[in-house]
Amino acid sequence: MSVAFTKESDRDGTEPDLPERAISPHPNLVTEAGLALLDEAVAKARAESDAAQASGEVRAYNVALARAERDLRYYLARRASAQLMPLPVGSGKVQFGSRVTFDRDDGRRQTFRIVGEDEANPSSGSVSHVSPVARALMGKVVGDTAPVAGQDVEIVAIDPA
Repeated sequence: MSVAFTKESDRDGTEPDLPERAISPHPNLVTEAGLALLDEAVAKARAESDAAQASGEVRAYNVALARAERDLRYYLARRASAQLMPLPVGSGKVQFGSRVTFDRDDGRRQTFRIVGEDEANPSSGSVSHVSPVARALMGKVVGDTAPVAGQDVEIVAIDPA
């Protein structure tokens, strides 16, 4: 679209067009480690923004600056909304921060820690508290079964952290 059809206050068509990072509508629950990761992400985004500004590249064409500022806005919002959760107590129930081990019908045994959305990394053994597997397991105790990915799993261990 030609810039002739936009208001002066609109973009001039030259700056990078990066969409904002989506902010989850769920409560931003975090562990201590998750809070530290958010702090590191804010510091990294600030450093990248400073470096991009110092590059001397014209602001309108500076994709690195646009990306760093977008990430900084995201991580500052996530940090501001973070709700630090206490370590789980030994209630014997699956809760935020618990490490849960369960057996699948096909014989596989899996262990996941339930953490905040920004901290979750299933390949490293952590899942978000809003993930389907975490939701299915919350409040359960050892010996309970829960439907996960179309099959029942049996909880065999719950570690508070």
